[in-house]
Amino acid sequence: MIIDVPDLALVALVGISGSGKSTFARKHWKSTQVLSSDFFRGLVADDENDQSASADAFEVLHYVAGKRLAAGRLTVVDATNLQSHARAGLVKVAREHDVLPVAIVLDVPESLAWERTQARADRTFGRQVLTRMHRDLRRSLNQLSREGFRKIHVLRGVDEIADTEIRYEKLFNDRRDEHGPFDIVGDVHGCRAELELLLGKLGWTVIRDDQGRPVDAVHPEPGRKAVFVGDLVDRGPDSPGVLRLVMGMVAAGHAICVPGNHEQKLARKLNGRNVQLTHGLPETLEQLAAEPDEFVAEVKAFIEGLVSHYVLDDGKLVVAHAGLKEAYHGRASGRVRSFALYGETTGETDEYGLPVRYPWAKEYRGSAAVVYGHVPTPVPEWINNTICLDTGCVFGGSLTALRWPSRELVAVPAAKEYYAPVRPLVAVATKPDGGLDIADVTGRRHIDYGYGRTTVPAENAAAALEVMGRFAVDPETLVWLPPTMAPCSSSTVDGYLEHPSSAFADLRAAGVSRVVCEEKHMGSRAVVRVSAAGAGDAIWTRTGRPFFGPELDEPLLARVRAAAAPLFAELETDWLLLDAELLPWSAKAGSLIRDHYAGVGAAGRSALPAALAVLDRTAARGLDVAALRDRLELRATEIDGYSAAYRSYVKPTDGLTGVTLAPFAVLAGAGQAYRGKDHDWHLALADRLVAADPELFTPTRRMTVDLDDPAAEAAATDWWLSLTAAGGEGMVVKPWAGLGATDASGRLVQPGVKCRGREYLRIIYGPEYTRPEQLERLRGRNLGRKRALALREHGLGLAALDRLAEGAPAWRVHELVFAILAAESEPVDPRL
Repeated sequence: MIIDVPDLALVALVGISGSGKSTFARKHWKSTQVLSSDFFRGLVADDENDQSASADAFEVLHYVAGKRLAAGRLTVVDATNLQSHARAGLVKVAREHDVLPVAIVLDVPESLAWERTQARADRTFGRQVLTRMHRDLRRSLNQLSREGFRKIHVLRGVDEIADTEIRYEKLFNDRRDEHGPFDIVGDVHGCRAELELLLGKLGWTVIRDDQGRPVDAVHPEPGRKAVFVGDLVDRGPDSPGVLRLVMGMVAAGHAICVPGNHEQKLARKLNGRNVQLTHGLPETLEQLAAEPDEFVAEVKAFIEGLVSHYVLDDGKLVVAHAGLKEAYHGRASGRVRSFALYGETTGETDEYGLPVRYPWAKEYRGSAAVVYGHVPTPVPEWINNTICLDTGCVFGGSLTALRWPSRELVAVPAAKEYYAPVRPLVAVATKPDGGLDIADVTGRRHIDYGYGRTTVPAENAAAALEVMGRFAVDPETLVWLPPTMAPCSSSTVDGYLEHPSSAFADLRAAGVSRVVCEEKHMGSRAVVRVSAAGAGDAIWTRTGRPFFGPELDEPLLARVRAAAAPLFAELETDWLLLDAELLPWSAKAGSLIRDHYAGVGAAGRSALPAALAVLDRTAARGLDVAALRDRLELRATEIDGYSAAYRSYVKPTDGLTGVTLAPFAVLAGAGQAYRGKDHDWHLALADRLVAADPELFTPTRRMTVDLDDPAAEAAATDWWLSLTAAGGEGMVVKPWAGLGATDASGRLVQPGVKCRGREYLRIIYGPEYTRPEQLERLRGRNLGRKRALALREHGLGLAALDRLAEGAPAWRVHELVFAILAAESEPVDPRL
């Protein structure tokens, strides 16, 4: 026997003691899915048979069940569930979380149950208790449906129970396996001519019957479907024609449709219910009166078969007539259906006597795009990843469709005003984005960002908020932060902690076959946003802080804007986001160099020559101090190397004089992220900026290396040696394919590994780090945490660029950038 259970439900096992409920539960579900009343009695009273603890036990059980259901997890309750009040508590929990309550009744002979009970040492009640249970079971069978259980399965006898298989069924609204593409059409309201015109503009061919009536539409693109958001009828000139076309498309599998409140009201009228004949319903009834009775019956059946909402495209898209809050996505209850049909009101009415809608979209924070209609608006706009497509066609506006996943809007104007609106169809001044909210970034948070899932601890969020609130640029401007960069694996080459051979081996192990080696600029990481109009331009550090302040930032941005002017038209964008390095390092970190590095060098250069002079005089007196002198002379040499290393970062600047910018990636533009472009493309655009203003811009020297060519690797190694010998910091080795490079399994690989020069590393690890014993110790450094952090921040950054390109609301971009900033407070060795 096969019984069907929704894949998200609250399942109540019903049966007398000894009926085999626990055995049945162990056979069909994981232990974590089953909540046993016995277990919870033991949890609160240390005795699973303490019936006096039942009230507390069920209170805790209901709480846990609610948490599971809220997270979208199937939950099974293993208890006798023979009393109506016990079942009422479970139905209440199910309804609170908008899932279906299901009852599975195990009905076995009382004699068998008694035999099993007697065999259990922990069951001490008498036969009369079991008889009462059996009587309650008989009574319960007739009550389950009235109590609210949506599915009831009664398994009679041992054999039927043993032979039962459970099959999980998706809810009717679950179409996550349908990926489209989709053409989502707003409220039609009987405007058949405009609907045909819009379908034609979208590439559909309308099919007509022998009477010339539209009965279907087909599209040449395989898999493309139309999606109707409801309100097909009322007010317009041809509601039957719209119904006939949409019903035909749905029947042919070319479209899906959700109900609107106008269809719901029409169905009630066709079923003989008493409804008010307002808002265009009389016109629809008059038009249907001219249709055959068979067609009217088909209309009624069609409307009654419509599902409140659909979850599509792996959960990325939700379609409901009046919209849907995130907590209701993929759920099934009267409350969910009511919201999907009518939305939510404040209980007030406006000056036109119409209900004031609760602005749920302004508070929406879901990752799924919600597409809806219901409330006419002249121009559709994205508000927090939601969009209303009702553009008032029947009121003389337009009929609008959204193409998914491209998010392209397509519209046709109404031929005329068919019905005068009660409220004038005028644009409402709203902010397309509900804005940033501190609640989106505070506390412990879990973020799914497309490339993985991360947890932001509350303490990290607090640290990020401190930086963001006190030091960072305007959070709405802060659309991307660079990820931290992992160093290459420790080298075994004599005298070197980092060496190109290790960097090449790391990327080769990740499945990368071609890399670009870019010189590592000796400056401060800078992110630059410039626009053709100069609006919203900014430059910030890798922790989101402004560089110099408006007095220097603005003229710097003006020069970047002028150099980038040809790129705006070429890339068809009015703004660009650049990843760059601002040089010299002393322009931004002068105090750090003086306080942290220069003091060490100055002390060594002052003390060591004096100490050597003393030792020389001591040796002249015949004392053997050669070993000590050799050690101090080595240290003096190391201090000289240390000083030379940090001095390479110090260059004179006066305002912007002496300041240069080295761009090496073009991250994004209007409606597009360039993570799919290879590094040759990025660096070629950077070279054009250098050519446009060679005084401001510094080129990035590089080499492209095929990792299956030993000669190319050797040439790159020689190039690195010459760079670092001349005082350069080193190089960054990146997958040539670009920012979005992945391995064979589709996982992101490191966007770059840094390979720093032998002398530069003296600044990081100390003047004497090259001594053999020091190098040996440092080669044991743990890189795992740093590498994981770099990949996580890289994925968050790519996701932020993706959301930025698709026009997501600012808060959805901001939460990812904020997570990067929060990750920077994790305890990772800063020398890495």
